[in-house]
Amino acid sequence: MIKEYRTIERAFGPLIFVKNTKGVKFQEIVQIKLPDSSVKNGQVLEVTEDMAVVQVFEGTSGIDTKNSSVKFLGKTFMLKVGLDMLGRIFNGIGKPIDGGPEILGEKELDINGLAINPTSRDNPSDFIQTGISTIDCMNTLVRGQKLPIFSGAGLPHNKLAAQIVRQAKVLGENEKFAIVFGAMGVTHEEANFFREEFEKTSALERVVLFLNFADDPAIERLITPRIALTTAEFLAFDKGMHVLVILSDMSNYCEALREISSAREEVPGRRGYPGYMYTDLASIYERAGRIKGLPGSITQLPILSMPDDDKTHPIPDNTGYITEGQIVLSRSLHRQGIYPPIDPRPSLSRLMSKGIGPGKTREDHADVSNQLYAAYSEGMDKKDLVAVVGEDALSERDKKFLEFAGQFEKLFIAQDFNEDRPIEKTLDIAWNLFKIIPESELKRINPKYIEKYLPGKTKSFEEKNLEKDSKISKKHKSKK
Repeated sequence: MIKEYRTIERAFGPLIFVKNTKGVKFQEIVQIKLPDSSVKNGQVLEVTEDMAVVQVFEGTSGIDTKNSSVKFLGKTFMLKVGLDMLGRIFNGIGKPIDGGPEILGEKELDINGLAINPTSRDNPSDFIQTGISTIDCMNTLVRGQKLPIFSGAGLPHNKLAAQIVRQAKVLGENEKFAIVFGAMGVTHEEANFFREEFEKTSALERVVLFLNFADDPAIERLITPRIALTTAEFLAFDKGMHVLVILSDMSNYCEALREISSAREEVPGRRGYPGYMYTDLASIYERAGRIKGLPGSITQLPILSMPDDDKTHPIPDNTGYITEGQIVLSRSLHRQGIYPPIDPRPSLSRLMSKGIGPGKTREDHADVSNQLYAAYSEGMDKKDLVAVVGEDALSERDKKFLEFAGQFEKLFIAQDFNEDRPIEKTLDIAWNLFKIIPESELKRINPKYIEKYLPGKTKSFEEKNLEKDSKISKKHKSKK
């Protein structure tokens, strides 16, 4: 039932307060008619006995409390979805901005979807190849996973996101794969970068791009990720596609959440963010996954920039509790000119073991990853030691690990923006790096993989065992 009121009490920030309302529902869609006959859209944010708080998507400028009317439409925010959305560019609230026609849509969905029921979830178990060695080998992305990227101001997370969009693929035959990209609070320069990158590589054909600009009302940023996920749910669970959802930047989303909370005069939580931020973020992140009996999947890569590179800040802190690991960008690596500056040591993919191994990547994948972690960590410890005692004080063994750390950063972590590495090439690079350190130090790798994959081996594993047995036999004979 449509109800119209001329009882706007006041406007504050992106909110208007409408008094004497009856029968209004939470998240109901609203139209505000201005004195010049123009119309703005909004959504009910809070309802009391005789007052409705409405968030206005286009901002409250121009709204006259005496001469503007508010119409409650009796329905929630709906999005028309269809396969014709692929290859299209929309604004933050789902309106086309690429000059193309309006989406006719196969169906209309409420953007306020629900998290996947835990009893209906299927276990993530399939590998998504991004073509980026540090992710594919050491922090493997698995279908249905939610794996955030923790970045910082000035770090190339947008560049990394564009590369992942361009290169990401599901290995296998006849797999339908799509990417939904939700950009929140981006500048026009950043938006043009995304457009140009996707268009010149033809990646846009499989991408649905939603752009909320920095000069758009902050309130729209609360809508953008939900529109993106609604689109992804249609493609995944109605059309059987494997969908990768990239949301950048979730820090801008949380800032908008804090702004709205302040306008509502709510009691602030940590660092001014609302106490319900954890729940709000969970309502977004938990819409990733697979559903039993359905072929499609939704995988999430939310990107957030940590204020002051602080991992204990409420945004990365809350995100880390909800998601299944994190990929951390390093300012130190970035200063060295290394791209992508992914530091594998604090990074983690909790579902990695589900998506690697024979038939998925390669049999030696897990062992290679474990050995890379161990060798690089030891090499970085030696690097810290050199800063104190100097390189001359190191043993020959320590110098080998120090050399390994430097070559690992140069040859494994670093790669060109346009370089798409298959997982086999990534693993082969790792094996070449293992030649730097003594073979006896490869303690985390099964000897049969060393025999099979280590380049330039002079003796096989069986030959060494035979040689060892022969020496023992000769020793026993000499004693007799």
